[in-house]
Amino acid sequence: MTLTREVPLDISQSALLFIDVQNFAAHRQGGEFKGLSQAEFEQKFGWFFDEFERRVLPNMQRLQACCRDAGIEVLYTTIESLTLDGRDRSLDYKITGFHVPKGSWDGKVIDALAPIGDEIVFPKTSSSVFISTHIDYILRNLGVKQLVISGLVTDQCVESAIRDACDLGYLVTQVTDACLTYSEERHQSSLSAISGYCRQVTTEMLVGEIQGRL
Repeated sequence: MTLTREVPLDISQSALLFIDVQNFAAHRQGGEFKGLSQAEFEQKFGWFFDEFERRVLPNMQRLQACCRDAGIEVLYTTIESLTLDGRDRSLDYKITGFHVPKGSWDGKVIDALAPIGDEIVFPKTSSSVFISTHIDYILRNLGVKQLVISGLVTDQCVESAIRDACDLGYLVTQVTDACLTYSEERHQSSLSAISGYCRQVTTEMLVGEIQGRL
């Protein structure tokens, strides 16, 4: 038997994970952009938010709805400390200046993609959700073997999650048009670099696959 990453989802063994689609980094008033003038904001992040709001977020919403309808577990991770002062953050986050206090508005998934019911949210304090949360333990308890990944930003926390998930034995599907970073060049470079670790599909392809297996 030939081993391959190009394996369609087994709905009973799959989960969808959204990475860092939260107020801190995915809302125009988020803490990551605090202190920027309007001109600075538009120069640095105007393209990002235009792409996110026009194209990427609708794809995320479509994935979320499709997985919910299919009974696929929908999970989220957000940058958020376990403390108010952020003393538990990774050294990298301290150096970077990322500080999202426990229970803060910045730490919440954006309203347009908000969890419902008892969908699980993992607060993380490092780039990879697999390093600073117990997600691997939870995924194994849920019987998950195939992980669909969507989120922000493609060449940082998304890449980190994909690599770590692969090394831990999960089959990963990255939804390429439901991820985004701060330029098209960076996004495409990341997709190319990470392609050896995962199956890459579009939202349209994955939704069709899931609906065809119901």
